[in-house]
Amino acid sequence: MKALVLNEIKRPLDFEDRPGPVGEEGEVIVRLRAAALNRRDYWITQGLYPAIRCPVILGSDGAGIVAASSGGADSSWQGREVIINPGYGWGDKSTVQGPDFRILGMPDDGTFAEEIAVPTTQLYPKPDHLGWEEAAALPLAGLTAYRALFSQGKLQKGEKVLITGIGGGVASIAMQLATAAGAAVFVTSSSQVKIDRAVSMGAAAGFDYTESEWAESLTSQHGSIDLIIDGAGGTGYSALIDVASAGGRIVNYGATAGAPDTIELRKVFWKQLHLVGSTMGSGEDFEAMLEMVNQFRIKPVIDHVFPLSKGNEALQRMETSPQFGKLVLRTT
Repeated sequence: MKALVLNEIKRPLDFEDRPGPVGEEGEVIVRLRAAALNRRDYWITQGLYPAIRCPVILGSDGAGIVAASSGGADSSWQGREVIINPGYGWGDKSTVQGPDFRILGMPDDGTFAEEIAVPTTQLYPKPDHLGWEEAAALPLAGLTAYRALFSQGKLQKGEKVLITGIGGGVASIAMQLATAAGAAVFVTSSSQVKIDRAVSMGAAAGFDYTESEWAESLTSQHGSIDLIIDGAGGTGYSALIDVASAGGRIVNYGATAGAPDTIELRKVFWKQLHLVGSTMGSGEDFEAMLEMVNQFRIKPVIDHVFPLSKGNEALQRMETSPQFGKLVLRTT
């Protein structure tokens, strides 16, 4: 089969022939139709991820058709259209992942290939209203967004939500989920084009976080924010504390801009804020996310689709972050 392989960090992936996967006990072979990129894939290629091993097929997100089953695998999956939950081994606690938790695509071979071996426990029916590229774009971003909004953020109908860095995969699906839940959604970006796109999709308003007075503009026009979903951190984090309402929640699912320079604890305790971490999600989160996607017929936003052989071009586009929505590879 053809696959995109990381043979060495800080160099392009190699598009090469690899032996087809052999399923272990309880696994099936999925013939992938599409795979999606995540920021995680880019960080791995740059060596900015723990315990990197080479060679490895990257890719956490995928959708396809079950082509074969190994011993012990539920044969009812044969021939079905599926998406893959990329979070393996979450553990018994709903509140936090266990020590065996890992994400598909490192250290396990991932979805940037024509086929993959997957335990049946990670399979879910592909939502009927999604095309292959949309289905592949859903799992990691949808799961991360759902847990941040609902399991960790406790979002309620009618609340005001701020989603930072609109245009990224998680931020985009978070906006769609929050809007479907009846929240008033506000966004930030350094791109007015992305802000305008978000407003056209249902966001109440957007603000350019590179402008020094953006936080004051938001609160003066719309009031303080009940729930903030942030994947950046960095020097702009202090502004999030300022715009949060008394008793509000700030949920962080990443830190792409690095650590905050300062956190004014006086504001945190006086406003009685809840600072919450969130990573991926449990199997229950994944099922609840899919239920919501099916109920509201939510479609992940696709920025661009590349053939599998052009995966390095997709990674280069992710590096400069011009996209709105997900970058997807067509695998067959």
